[in-house]
Amino acid sequence: MPVFEKVVIANRGEIALRILRACETMGIKTVAVHSTVDRNLKHVGMADESVCIGPASSTDSYLSIPAIIAAAEVTDAVAVHPGYGFLAENADFAERLEESGFVFIGPRPETIRLMGDKVSAIRAMQEAGVPCVPGSDGPLGDDPEASLRIAERIGYPIIIKASGGGGGRGMRVVHTEARLINAITLTRQEAGTVFGNPEVYMEKYLMNPRHVEIQVLADTLGNAIHLGERDCSMQRRHQKALEESPAPGITPEQREAIGAVCVAACKRINYRGAGTFEFLYENEEFYFIEMNTRIQVEHCVTEQVTGVDLVTEQIRIAAGLPLSYTQDDIQIRGHAIECRINAEDAESFIPSPGVVQYFHAPGGPGIRIDTHLYDGYRVPPNYDSMIGKLIGYGANREECIARLKVALDEMVLEGINTNIPLHKWVLRDEGFKRGGFNIHYLEKRLAERAEAK
Repeated sequence: MPVFEKVVIANRGEIALRILRACETMGIKTVAVHSTVDRNLKHVGMADESVCIGPASSTDSYLSIPAIIAAAEVTDAVAVHPGYGFLAENADFAERLEESGFVFIGPRPETIRLMGDKVSAIRAMQEAGVPCVPGSDGPLGDDPEASLRIAERIGYPIIIKASGGGGGRGMRVVHTEARLINAITLTRQEAGTVFGNPEVYMEKYLMNPRHVEIQVLADTLGNAIHLGERDCSMQRRHQKALEESPAPGITPEQREAIGAVCVAACKRINYRGAGTFEFLYENEEFYFIEMNTRIQVEHCVTEQVTGVDLVTEQIRIAAGLPLSYTQDDIQIRGHAIECRINAEDAESFIPSPGVVQYFHAPGGPGIRIDTHLYDGYRVPPNYDSMIGKLIGYGANREECIARLKVALDEMVLEGINTNIPLHKWVLRDEGFKRGGFNIHYLEKRLAERAEAK
């Protein structure tokens, strides 16, 4: 018997297809929910059932909690997988699902709330012994003098962050005391408008950090493991472009030490499911910044180097089953890099919706592509521009890069603009090939390239 009879896939695009594949492998029936412009998505045609949940606007479809619950009710589904984005880290959604008698394939609502608020998350991690960036250790009050004293204690430059922020929004770097109070005021205003929560906090601004994250899995029986690290430092405007595992320059000893800290934190907060601890890494020190309580876009590189199907483990955990692995089972073998393929101009980054006239997926040893594209598919303008992920795997980083170069040259996508040329350029960049670059590297190189033209 399958662990669940039927699962609603509350997402779209490549992650929805990824979840459907896991469910079908496990013998689970699937329900695809979709907006009016997404009825031709690959997974919608493949699912056992499909339900239209609203118009193109995500607010009225993929973000509509009543619509998704209604879809689960009319199809007699048992559980709901949220994927990433949309409602994946919405504690109210998880809570209302469980109140309605459905299983949420993800963490408990109270855990999502705890880790979704940056201030409470940092406090919980400090109590769990996870290293954190020096900061205000709580939300900033209304007293300007108190904020000035905190900044002086931390030392400039500092960064003001929204407690409910994410995706690069709600952050301001301050280099001098004269600009501090105005920056706090502006960040509060933005946080209230964008996130509905004006609370902000303060941290030391690290000048040249890398972005290194730890993948974890935890079941409902008290077991937790880590699956190594990913380097996500290749970013533009705080958005990841390429990710890799393992992170260049991180030793096995460092991996085990920070991984053990994350596992202990999972047990302390009674975590359930897949999750990611995100760190800034500078001068061989890890500093916690946030925890993502969901599957990550870049989970594929971890799957490639560990052999663990993270989505299948998510589903098993939600069904109350124990983890399929112990920590001793997890071995990091080889190297994997993921290129996020976006429907956008490779230089201006302007989105490029439209009809895919011809698509040829690359292949060969060590090449994986996760995408929902096919000839004739219309990329709508209503959602995120990511249309797929190209993942390369090799015995080492050099072989992985070489295979990815060939795959990018082989990949054909006609009818829309994509950022494939950007990835070709990055993989040939000497700094990228050396590894160990910081989170500012890509934007700096892009600026240099623009000036050279």
